[in-house]
Amino acid sequence: MIELNRFTLPNGLRVIHNQDTSTAMVAVNVVYNVGARDESPSLTGMAHLFEHLMFGGSVNIPDFDGEIERAGGMNNAWTSNDYTSFYDVIPAHNAETAFWLESDRMLALAFTPESLEVQRSVVIEEFKQQCLNRPYGDAGHYLRRMLYKVHPYRWPVIGIEPSHIERVAMDDVKRFFYSHYAPNNAIMVVTGNISADRVARLAEKWFGDIPRRDIAPRLYGAEPLPDAARREDAAGDVPQTLLTVAFPMPGCHDPRYIACDTLSDILASGRSSRLYRDLLMGSDLFASIDASIAGSEEPGFIMVNARLNAGGGEPAVDKGLRLIGDALADLAATPVGTDELERALNRFESTFTITNVPFLSRAQAIASYEIRNQDINEVVAHYRALTPERVRATAAEIFDPARSSTLVYRPL
Repeated sequence: MIELNRFTLPNGLRVIHNQDTSTAMVAVNVVYNVGARDESPSLTGMAHLFEHLMFGGSVNIPDFDGEIERAGGMNNAWTSNDYTSFYDVIPAHNAETAFWLESDRMLALAFTPESLEVQRSVVIEEFKQQCLNRPYGDAGHYLRRMLYKVHPYRWPVIGIEPSHIERVAMDDVKRFFYSHYAPNNAIMVVTGNISADRVARLAEKWFGDIPRRDIAPRLYGAEPLPDAARREDAAGDVPQTLLTVAFPMPGCHDPRYIACDTLSDILASGRSSRLYRDLLMGSDLFASIDASIAGSEEPGFIMVNARLNAGGGEPAVDKGLRLIGDALADLAATPVGTDELERALNRFESTFTITNVPFLSRAQAIASYEIRNQDINEVVAHYRALTPERVRATAAEIFDPARSSTLVYRPL
């Protein structure tokens, strides 16, 4: 049980505290309920750009990194399709510095042309490195375009193309900031060697007078389920043919979500998993194979990724897709064994527990659940409630070949 203290400031900022006296440090994690799903289809990559802009100077602090480094701390951030997370780790006696820094950039960025140009260049270069100059770097673009026709999950966090970031104007930056980065659209998790009383005092001192803002509504519609199987073929400077087979799955608030997560573990977590045992080790066709879920708040997807050994051509592609399909059909037809499910759940609980031992990882995990209005202390119990039949029934519903999206990514 992770002991949590929760309170909410009058401006809407939710604060969650967990004390850990085994460390001399404090982690401050601020998560904003804004991600790539909140962008305009003609101006994608904005949330990721803001991840960088938030380090480019705020109204009273021109050098965020310098201030936290002088206090003996470090910081970083990440962006997803759903959220943007900023975290700081700092010695406990300097914890107030992190509150000061995070509150100032929540209050207002500096909005300087120089910062915009610097961060624009950084983000465009990152797009080139990750998507254009790395093998399979654009596979996510192909896959999301197949899976989504309506919902903004149809583009990755980094955006559709660099030209979108190239044309971002200062008015776009200000509009996006003031309609998303606000105390009433954020949570702050504080873990480490700091008391709940001190967190409450510092939160009120530094965040209490930041005004609430009107948050831009989400106006997009739900993604309809596919009415037929989809397939796309691509080619690039890659060493092996990549097969990706993906299926729509519910978002994190649906009870079937944890069954899908467990299915991905049964398929590809550990040497006893089905894909490893039966397909990777059971044939000479595959060089690697895994399964995973998108892990999104709204309906996402579960996918199998496999790389074929060199050679074989189209017959190898056909055989690989058939073997993957057979493995998924088997899960849908027959309940998993009690022992197999128990292994998967034991592995999940062990990983979950160990991951949340370090105070920083714990802060990020608490924040990830709190932003979704979920309690981290209830997670394991929900997984333990799974039954073999419930897992099978979910597999039968999700692994419908008529709803599949298949990407075949070949070498040039």
